[in-house]
Amino acid sequence: MPILSIRHVTTYHYHQPVAFGEHRMMLRPRDDRDQKILESELEITPTPRELNWTQDRFGNHVATAYFAEPAAELRFDSSIRLDHAPGGFHEADIEGYARAYPFSYRAADWLGLKRFILPLSLKPELTRWSDRFFRKDGSADTHALLVDMTQTIRRTFKHAARHEKGIQDPLVTLALGSGSCRDLAVLMIAALRARGIAARFVSGYVHLLDDVLDDDDVTGGNTHAWVQVYVPGPGWVDFDPSSGIVGNQNLVRVAVAHHPREAIPLQGTWYGSASDHLAMKVAIKVKAAADADA
Repeated sequence: MPILSIRHVTTYHYHQPVAFGEHRMMLRPRDDRDQKILESELEITPTPRELNWTQDRFGNHVATAYFAEPAAELRFDSSIRLDHAPGGFHEADIEGYARAYPFSYRAADWLGLKRFILPLSLKPELTRWSDRFFRKDGSADTHALLVDMTQTIRRTFKHAARHEKGIQDPLVTLALGSGSCRDLAVLMIAALRARGIAARFVSGYVHLLDDVLDDDDVTGGNTHAWVQVYVPGPGWVDFDPSSGIVGNQNLVRVAVAHHPREAIPLQGTWYGSASDHLAMKVAIKVKAAADADA
């Protein structure tokens, strides 16, 4: 399995020392069958008076920091070393009853999936857009449906950085023909849930293969968002509508969620005047690392 190293540094700068409230972090990748944490270190400056680790209802790692002293700079430096096994999505892996849509999830799976099937939107415009992926009678080949939707979004929508908080409504994304990675992910999730297919939001990191920068540079990677769909047989499968890639190639999962607001990498509060805030800087590097045991 390839070894990836990930460094994610977020720094907040202020005009003068300010007080900090609770900060919640989702920076540690998940413990899934295709990715395994080998080493993990989180350095926070100033040092928090308390740092608690928990797992939420979806199995995501959550760290919460509480601070005692004010400072003019707050820095979070996360370093991860990860065993990552790339995998694809093959029609032969799908259980026979689910190879053609529509299909019904088995009762044993339903309880854990129902929150990921509840529609995000039932607007007719969304249904009309997704009609292209189905036959006139509403049927489809499951594998072809999921692959085609992923690659069509990649081909027909502009993937653009959007720094505003929140998520575009899927109808806005349709009207604009563009969106951030999280907007395109939510569009695909909404289209699938409207058809009764379980889909969830994923946030994490993407490994940029053209990264040729020096080892000392904390650049060359990105936080990213994509989709997982529950397919009977293989289970949760990754689909990245921003790149058109099917499977987890170059993708490292940090959090899965029903809605993007449940998967924010770093959020917290500070106390002072609005003019005290100078800037927030984020630097990320994801690279292949030699396996020391090889």
